[in-house]
Amino acid sequence: MPKVIIDGEEYAFEGRPSLLQFCLDQGIELPHFCYHPSMSVPANCRQCLVDVGAPVRDRETGEFQLDENGEKVIRYFPKLQTSCSHVISDGQVVHTARSSEKVERAQRDTMEFLLINHPLDCPICDQAGHCPLQIQAYKYGPEGSRFEFRKVHKPKKVKLGPNVVLDAERCINCTRCVRFTDEISRSGQLTIIERGVKNYPITPPGVSFDEPYSMNVIDLCPVGALTSADFRFQARIWEMASAPSITTTNAKGSNCYLWVRDNLVMRMTPRPNPDVNEFWLPDEDRLTYRWFNENRPCGPAALNKSGACSWDEAIQETAEILKNTGKETLFLASARATVEDNWMLMQLAEAVGRQVAGYIPHIEPGHGDGWLRTDDRAPNSQGCARLGLQPIDVKLWSARLEAGEVQGLYVLEDDPVAAGLCSAQALDNVQVILHYYNTTNQTLPSANVALPAATVAETIGTFVNEAGRAQRVVPAKAIKGVNRTLMMQMGVSRADQHGTPFDRWHNESHYVDCKPSWEIIPLVARNLGVEIAAQSPKKVMQHISASIPAFTGATYKAMGLSGVTLSPIETEVAS
Repeated sequence: MPKVIIDGEEYAFEGRPSLLQFCLDQGIELPHFCYHPSMSVPANCRQCLVDVGAPVRDRETGEFQLDENGEKVIRYFPKLQTSCSHVISDGQVVHTARSSEKVERAQRDTMEFLLINHPLDCPICDQAGHCPLQIQAYKYGPEGSRFEFRKVHKPKKVKLGPNVVLDAERCINCTRCVRFTDEISRSGQLTIIERGVKNYPITPPGVSFDEPYSMNVIDLCPVGALTSADFRFQARIWEMASAPSITTTNAKGSNCYLWVRDNLVMRMTPRPNPDVNEFWLPDEDRLTYRWFNENRPCGPAALNKSGACSWDEAIQETAEILKNTGKETLFLASARATVEDNWMLMQLAEAVGRQVAGYIPHIEPGHGDGWLRTDDRAPNSQGCARLGLQPIDVKLWSARLEAGEVQGLYVLEDDPVAAGLCSAQALDNVQVILHYYNTTNQTLPSANVALPAATVAETIGTFVNEAGRAQRVVPAKAIKGVNRTLMMQMGVSRADQHGTPFDRWHNESHYVDCKPSWEIIPLVARNLGVEIAAQSPKKVMQHISASIPAFTGATYKAMGLSGVTLSPIETEVAS
């Protein structure tokens, strides 16, 4: 196997990897700005310079030449090489800044050039605290600046499109943003104008940067030149906590981070997963963060209790309705709820002698783009299908509801009225039990019992994306009366990430009075005299994995944070 020597240590490699990526894979730090593993290699920032040489062979004998100490003679390139564009070959010797003063000096000098015209506005920059330029300037740059002249000024606060704002003075011309629009999204909506120290990225005349993936350039930017029009100046990286999660706007299940401050989701950013979304996230996914904060319920409500009531009263009323409507109740699962929630609903339906009719399909023809957006606007249709649940016949059940043939309706985390299953008037004589997320739910005014359900940012559970990949979520924010299971799984990156009474931003109103459906349903069953395994979602999923072949291998341990691909199944396609 071919080998390369880096800073005196020998490493085996396969194929023809680039030196920079190989070093990063081995945990060897090499500073860089323009390089990205998913895009072309322009080698224009020059920050990743290294000293590269190779053993010298005798042309006649083919043997390695040795010096007076018996060591191989190494012939180095006359100039330092950019490691991002250099392909490793067998026997090469590489020196990084860790073992070469020449490389260390070159990186320091390159950094000094990059900083000559860069504004010193770190204290007000959104990128501060997680800025590669800021970090690398501290680690590899000079102690101070020798530049005592007027810096070059460029346009500031330029709105490139609805979601991205440019501060051109901060740009270091890594061209990542332009290459993204050329090579990844292929919109071609960004280009570089001007020359030398005056150039910066901008849209062509008359063009708005409005492609569906525009906000990815914000993550790609190694400085604070490209910022979110929505998130700009809202919070700092050290004020927020991040928790791994997935997006729920469609069936792709793209991996993301939810960033929380004072128990409010402040933004969503991509979480790399080569098997799902690589490094990218559509704008529509990112902008749903508001949905976790706005129009949230204030607690359960029951019609016969004249509105707001306690959880015990709401659970008791739910059980009473199920006792009265019994076998005339229509149970609707949800492709927006977790696998564990849907399984619990199936157990509850069985307890009253019914079966779950299926779930409401949310297909939007033409919305998908063959990449990270799908026609299916629900995140867990595959999970429902693997439980044996199918899309309901919308026309059939719509006619039955409009005709008054249904006495009770139990809806799990969906909105039949908004989905077009029935009109609000058709529910006038129906006993409706509704698990819901937001007060904008159009079925809510018709609900006899309204049970606020935890969102994907507040619960634990499993979703299966369109490719059959099972992925679990953990809570990123706290809810009122949070149980021990949720607390143990809470995504923690700061001890006070949710806001404590000692934080200046602590606000009790940001704690939503809701419960995960996997906690609500067993309580309802218990009031009916039936015990459903009300253990943790982890144990529920272990049971599902062991008892349902379509979920074989889908344990929390196997899923980890990146998910696990399940065996394919035949599913009925919703029309």
